[in-house]
Amino acid sequence: MSSQQSTQTMKPATAAKKLGVYLPATPASFQEGVVTRAELNELQANPPQWLSELRRTGPHPRPVVAAKLGVSIAGLARGGVTEALTTEQIEALKQESPEWLEKERATQAEVRKEAARIKKRNAERAEQTHD
Repeated sequence: MSSQQSTQTMKPATAAKKLGVYLPATPASFQEGVVTRAELNELQANPPQWLSELRRTGPHPRPVVAAKLGVSIAGLARGGVTEALTTEQIEALKQESPEWLEKERATQAEVRKEAARIKKRNAERAEQTHD
């Protein structure tokens, strides 16, 4: 790794996205600074207490909320979820299992199934062209 790579900096929003945390819930010192690639690697390898707690309890950014609920980010929006949610709120939604969540989970399952079918078909085609 060159020294240029280790001194690259990123905005706090980018670092928060890479860490899978909701930027407004991070400490002010994190939000107001810049993060080097080395600092990001250190945060990932040895997360401080605030980072571990955020990852455990939230609030979580929408991509994390969507993943925990098994839906797409667009599905969250269609369900009216536009804010970051805590782990507790996500668990409550799972328990309530509103109609929109069931519908979006089914949609997401179909999308994954179709993606797997296309991947398999493309692999078979690639294999046939090499025979």
